[in-house]
Amino acid sequence: MMITLPQLIDWLKKLDGVYTEQKDFLSKLDSDIGDGDHGVNMARGFNAVLSAIESSPPADICAAFKTVSMTLIKTVGGASGPLYGTFFLRAAADFTGKQELDLDAWTSALEKGIQGIEQLGKAQKGDKTMLDAWLPALTALKENGGNGIKAALKAAADAAEEGMKATIPLQARKGRASYLGERSIGHQDPGATSAFLLLQSAAGILG
Repeated sequence: MMITLPQLIDWLKKLDGVYTEQKDFLSKLDSDIGDGDHGVNMARGFNAVLSAIESSPPADICAAFKTVSMTLIKTVGGASGPLYGTFFLRAAADFTGKQELDLDAWTSALEKGIQGIEQLGKAQKGDKTMLDAWLPALTALKENGGNGIKAALKAAADAAEEGMKATIPLQARKGRASYLGERSIGHQDPGATSAFLLLQSAAGILG
């Protein structure tokens, strides 16, 4: 079983609806420990992605991911635009001319994207950032590679959800939330939450 370009386009379009639906929730999480605009930013960003894809349909997977990257960097405020933009730009690297990808290629793309987030954000697991969802998801993908795309993507989404929830008792060590010190404890990280929503949607559409 392969992940095709039309499936990926459907996933990216779906994210517009997901982040619009979850806009208030994400912004509430962010208002507890940040600027309070994460939901608004993600909804605006993926609405712009939807418009960009519909106005100029990408010819291959590389073009699709690069469109997402450039659009998010231009339209999403704060740290999220550059971080998600870097993720999709790095993930696009090996897909010039590609119309489909297998689970190994998908896993490699996510790994490269996550490495971009790590390098740009200079964060690591346990810092109470989106990496607390991304890194367990990547591990789950690798561990479930022999179980097929559907099972592996589901395992990745489940691991991201666990990682997201695990940010609640953590003290933030990166980003604006880190300025709060111990007051950041007891709040779910908004970036980890938006990363989980992205992976949950991938499991639903690509699997």
